Amino acid sequence: MDIPKYYELYKPLLQCLADGNVHALKEIKTRIAQHFGLTEAELAEPLPSGRQTYFANRVGWARTYLKKAGLLESPARGTFQITEEGRRVLQEDPQVLDNGYLMRYPSFKAFVGADVPGGEEEPSADAPEAETPDDALENAFKRINQSLADDLLAEVMKLSPVAFEKMVLDLMAKMGYGTFANAAVTTALTGDEGIDGIIMEDKLGFDLIYVQVKRWDADHPVGRPDVQAFVGAIAGRGGKGLFVTTSSFTKQAIDYARKQHVILMDGDQLARFMIEHDFGVSTKKTFAIKALDTDLFADYQDE
Repeated sequence: MDIPKYYELYKPLLQCLADGNVHALKEIKTRIAQHFGLTEAELAEPLPSGRQTYFANRVGWARTYLKKAGLLESPARGTFQITEEGRRVLQEDPQVLDNGYLMRYPSFKAFVGADVPGGEEEPSADAPEAETPDDALENAFKRINQSLADDLLAEVMKLSPVAFEKMVLDLMAKMGYGTFANAAVTTALTGDEGIDGIIMEDKLGFDLIYVQVKRWDADHPVGRPDVQAFVGAIAGRGGKGLFVTTSSFTKQAIDYARKQHVILMDGDQLARFMIEHDFGVSTKKTFAIKALDTDLFADYQDE
């Protein structure tokens, strides 16, 4: 199953605290995971940033929103307890406990920036309000990068075949391959049996990467015969193979390349590497996402 949305955790979280005792966050997470029957793989699924799991992030925002509404409190660092208002909500047992319900609390309404008269519509699960702020930021980041990747490939398709070959070798150098003088050379003009470039991984040229590139449209995937011809061209040369295309590879080509230990890079991967290594792109704006340093305040409490 999918990881529940953060607002779907409101009622189970309050139910974990229904006995009125103080509970540790770790215990709360375990009980919520059991409630939804989440697997270890689902619990470990990371956000695109890789810094936190979806589950931990959504439990964190559910906890924050319930606290802002006054339904739970944190008597000590990493511990939580239900409030009298939280008990009342559980006794009422509303059919739907989500942001629309929490809007009745002025403190929550002020926190989410919706300080307007009553009558708000209940947010749907597909609306932007269904996302945590971290989810929204991550998803916006992915959409921006996908748009950038499309723009990059559009520009790459304007290059001549020879210019594209040089660009790929320059990208490889930016990625850390063959960064010394004369480590990468194009060979297409010499008719070197379809090998478009050679990258020397070490200065003496003992470890070589043979490169073939295809600047093809998205509707023209690279098939097994093309990969097989490339494998034949580098056979016996004592090097590795990298096949790069602006389009994609057929399943037959992928399966064959895997058996021959040839690395394939399609258009999506090419654009992603260009973005990751700042090749052909520039930084437009930087956001620093900061979090509370609970250890610092713990040190003060120990004084």
